[in-house]
Formats: sequence, structure tokens, C-alpha cells
Amino acid sequence: MLVSGEGIVLSYRKYGDNSLIITIYTKNTGRQSFILNSSKRGKSRGVKGPVQPLCLVEIVAYHKESREIQRIKEIKNSPVYQSIPFNISKSSQILFLAEILNKTLREQESNPLLFNFIKNSLIYLDLNENPLPDFHLYFLFRLTEYLGFLPDTDKNCQNNWFDLEKGTVVKNKPLHPYYLNTEATKAFCSLGNIKIGELENFKISRILRNHLIVKLLDYYHLHFEYLGEVKSLKVLQEIFS
Repeated sequence: MLVSGEGIVLSYRKYGDNSLIITIYTKNTGRQSFILNSSKRGKSRGVKGPVQPLCLVEIVAYHKESREIQRIKEIKNSPVYQSIPFNISKSSQILFLAEILNKTLREQESNPLLFNFIKNSLIYLDLNENPLPDFHLYFLFRLTEYLGFLPDTDKNCQNNWFDLEKGTVVKNKPLHPYYLNTEATKAFCSLGNIKIGELENFKISRILRNHLIVKLLDYYHLHFEYLGEVKSLKVLQEIFS
């Protein structure tokens, strides 16, 4: 049976001499694996085009319930990114977020709200002419809402501490290492209360940015024991240093 739909590429790996196994987060069925023959990649014979991490794609695939891996008949970018492939800052953010999403999006079921959040965020990053050095911070913060562990930043954040284990602001410094200091807590709460269109006005130092991303990953580790090392973090920090 032929099925079609939208998807977001999470990762790929070579399979044999002429094929790829591609993991795609689809709008209709969540996380799915597909096999793509080299002849289906269009004019590009390298591992490029529509199979790059976090590319937005439309796919037509042969679907069979008994198979764990479906076979792609057609795949194309929709839309084609205008700036992400050519901007090292944006592409490093994309690789970092692709690694996180590939490790956290495990469900094989439809979640259109989550799908649309990811898609619309990626399109915004691509079309925005100005650098957005804190886009990945914003994205990871908002992603927690769809994954079920949104931090509570509605309380008074001034001169208080954010307890990552409790997921909320507290008045006293926690006795464990999973917390944000008062400066980071203030920035963290501000991050949680802005919209994506306000990111250009969100200004923090390089040191604080690096501190927040490490702490956000600590927060994710508390909820995903299998998250492991995020290998793309070092490159991301070097780009924005």
C-alpha cells in the first residue's frame, strides 16, 4: 500500500553500497524508519539533499504493517531551506537539535502539535535574516512542554534559584548539583516567557548561554536516562564562543 505524508528527518545511516536507512519523524505516525535506494535521491549521488538532519520532507512510501522498515518511493524537500545549509551558526544549531530529537522522539504515533512546533520553529530559523544565537535554548525549553516536563517559571524568579529536580523556582539554594544560580534563573525564566518572534531581543552573554545549555541538558538527562553524551554540544559551543 502506498502512503504519503510530511516528515522531519532525524538521522540516516548507510545500508549496503547503494542505500540509506533514514529515521523520520512523520506527522501521521510519529517516528518511523525507511530504506531509500540511491536512485531515489534525485540528482545528488552523495548523502545530501532531502536526507540531511532536520530537513522537512514529503514522502511517498510502500507501507506494510509487518515490516519494521518501510521503503521510500519518492522523497523531496518541502520546503527547501534557504539559509540553514549555508550558515554555519544555523547548521550547527540544527545538528545539535537533531541529535536531541533523535534521542527523545521515540513514539510511533501521531502527535501533530509536536510535529507542527518543530516544523514551524525550523522554518522560522531558516527564514530569519538575523543570527539567533539563543534559538537552540528557546527550542529545547519549549520542547519540554510537548515532552511532558515543562519547567514552572511562573513564580518570582528574582534573586531565587531554579531547582532542576523539582522543575520549579525555590527560595533557597538546593543541596544537590542540579540547579541554576540566581543569574541563570532570571535568564531561564525570561526564556520561558518569550515568543519565538522575540528571540532577537533576548540578550545574554556567551558565558551564560553556555551555562544554560549545559543546565538544560542536565534537565533533559533527569527525564531521559538514555540520553547519553550529546556529541554535537562541543561544536555548538565553539561556534558561539
